[in-house]
Amino acid sequence: MVPRHLIDAHAHFHWSGSRDDHARYNASRLDAGDRIGITYHVASILGTWGRRSPTYFASPEDVVAGNDAMYAIADAEPARVRAFVHVNPNHSEHALREIARGVQRGAVGVKLSASRRADDPLNDAIAADAGRRGMPVLHHIWQHRQREWGMQEASDAIELVRLAARHPGTNFILAHIGGGGDWAHSIDVVRDLPNIYPDTSGSGVDRGMLDAYLAVLGSQRLLWAADLTLCTGLAKLQALEVIGMSQAALDDICWRNAVRIFPPSTFELA
Repeated sequence: MVPRHLIDAHAHFHWSGSRDDHARYNASRLDAGDRIGITYHVASILGTWGRRSPTYFASPEDVVAGNDAMYAIADAEPARVRAFVHVNPNHSEHALREIARGVQRGAVGVKLSASRRADDPLNDAIAADAGRRGMPVLHHIWQHRQREWGMQEASDAIELVRLAARHPGTNFILAHIGGGGDWAHSIDVVRDLPNIYPDTSGSGVDRGMLDAYLAVLGSQRLLWAADLTLCTGLAKLQALEVIGMSQAALDDICWRNAVRIFPPSTFELA
């Protein structure tokens, strides 16, 4: 059993300002995606990925440059790529202007940088603006953060729930249930927030992880995703295909939920 389509709801690309071999990296991702069966990569570029300013604290100049590079990739690959607009909430007014500019450039979602805890009030204007525009907000999450992590303001599901509860009209993507700690902790935390959609990305591929999320949240709350590396995304896809779910549930996770939460006409699917 395979999904009819496959949308990577959390992807990344690079550009000349972030990686010298960016062209090879980007081409390899697209090629591997074609072999896996990815219909669309919904992606962001996080500024210069730390070259000129910290990855999760990108300067306004690096935010703009990275977004422009992402839009150029989406423009060059309209049949395979869609763009998030990446913003740093520490620069609040700039973030709102960048979202407006991103919409004009075809951005379909907001990638909220991990430069403030998810429940920080600085994120409220961004979340509200995204909701008004019908754009989901993707937030980097550590599953059950138990200590501080350098060079980022790491959030866990509890803090994302606080933000999502304040903005019930905005959809939030909880990044990488398979990355950054205790995935089981996040399940019960987000259970009652229907506007939070955990994505399956992350290097962890624990046996029973996907089954547990499905048992509690159901197939209409999960998004297939790969993040930086397609190999772990492929592992999740292979697991989803054999754990005994229905074709309808598999299609929910692999593409239909993404179609529902991104703006109308984001994806052209036969």
